[in-house]
Amino acid sequence: MSWNDQRVETWVGMLLRIGVLLAAAVVLVGGVLYVMQNKGPRPDYSTFHGEPATFATLRGAAEGIATLEPRSIIMFGLLLLILTPIARVGMCVVGFAFERDKMYVVVSSLVLVILLYSVFFHR
Repeated sequence: MSWNDQRVETWVGMLLRIGVLLAAAVVLVGGVLYVMQNKGPRPDYSTFHGEPATFATLRGAAEGIATLEPRSIIMFGLLLLILTPIARVGMCVVGFAFERDKMYVVVSSLVLVILLYSVFFHR
């Protein structure tokens, strides 16, 4: 079966739906675990307290996921949500490559490099 614009759009649409649904499911699981584990006095929101430093790194979040820490699971779901459109651009690069559309491969690759740079080298 040959690659055409309609086939690429179908695959990209499917990727976006699956990515958003998967991210929502992960956040929902983390939210349910958070509510189940945090039965106690109501938190005081009159002053802002940031997240612990463990959530600032992927390694800390991964360790939290391994121990089923709810905030780490929620963070992972949000990361999946952020990565979904980046994966979409990557899939467009592949689709345009199969279509042999060199200009769109170059443009999409440039966009993908910029997105990946902004995610991994944001400082």
